[in-house]
Amino acid sequence: MNLFDVYSLYDIEPVRGKGSKVFTADGTEYLDLYGGHAVISIGHAHPEYVKAVSDQVARLGFYSNSVQNSLQTKLAEKLGRVSGYPDYSLFLCNSGAEANENAMKLASFTTGRSRILAFGKAFHGRTSGAVAATDNPAIQAPFNRTDNVLLVPLNDMEGMRKALATEEFAAAIIEGIQGVSGIHEPSPEFLHALSDECKKTGTLLILDEIQSGYGRSGKFFAHQHSGIRPDIITCAKGIANGFPCGAVLISPVIEAKKGMLGTTFGGNHLACAAAIAVLDVMEKENLVENAAKVGEYLITELRKIPGVKDVRGRGLMIGLEVEGFTGSDLRKRLLFDHHIFTGGAGQYTVRLLPALSLSTEEADRFLSELKKVIL
Repeated sequence: MNLFDVYSLYDIEPVRGKGSKVFTADGTEYLDLYGGHAVISIGHAHPEYVKAVSDQVARLGFYSNSVQNSLQTKLAEKLGRVSGYPDYSLFLCNSGAEANENAMKLASFTTGRSRILAFGKAFHGRTSGAVAATDNPAIQAPFNRTDNVLLVPLNDMEGMRKALATEEFAAAIIEGIQGVSGIHEPSPEFLHALSDECKKTGTLLILDEIQSGYGRSGKFFAHQHSGIRPDIITCAKGIANGFPCGAVLISPVIEAKKGMLGTTFGGNHLACAAAIAVLDVMEKENLVENAAKVGEYLITELRKIPGVKDVRGRGLMIGLEVEGFTGSDLRKRLLFDHHIFTGGAGQYTVRLLPALSLSTEEADRFLSELKKVIL
């Protein structure tokens, strides 16, 4: 049997990692400023994380959601406190796409409405409902296309208000910071207006914080820079530092009913152990604050480099564009000539999504190597 050939692969295989570095089998070191799509939040092979997962798998790796699992309760209490949402409820699943599927389903159950409002250049996942709310027809099969989703441009006040005024929408779903599109932010004014219009029209507001959450922006959730409180928040990526895990944070105004949501693997013992360890490390090592500090430093220094024509983002969620380079060309030069992993978005943007523990010294190494490429 062969692998189904859907990925474009670099001819590099990391076999181990430590902190913000990964290594190939021959010992070649690479600085990892991408973290496998923003998944590595506390660094590769963090010893506290390794111990927590190892200890748990030696006790009990899995049992179903038909029995008590006190690790779920512990995770919910800790996540509520650390995130600033202690009064919300937690539903655990396996991925970001699944979190968004459940969020939209929950909104439809709650409101009795069938439509979803999403925004231009959005990416919410590749499963059926999530990909329908994603602004990329190339990854939508005919089965996924539906009139139940309407896209309006990001930050388009008039278009958003006109759509919600119909009172047809179960929810509006928006990313705290758009990642796949190339790091684009909804303005604070737009988020406030969206929140107000949702309340006015009985529409639930879903904040997709799958890439922009978990401390990456320099606050626990990117929307907290604007001071709004959505009805539903979705998480994944960095929640468990590489162990498959997703989460839906649900406002207390939304009533749970037995059987309305469900999952086999979501919230399993190993996932919870991993996610609890992530939060423990984030608190002990002040990683949200570090993301804010090192991210601000990186953004400031990048803007000083001749040839860097645009830098966007907050914290350690950064997009940059460089004169004379496509994003793909710059990424390849950094990877193969300078041993630095970065990510892409669109034709020209390079994304930086390193571990939240990235040091200023590691940021300086990147800045130095970037200058060698472009100057």
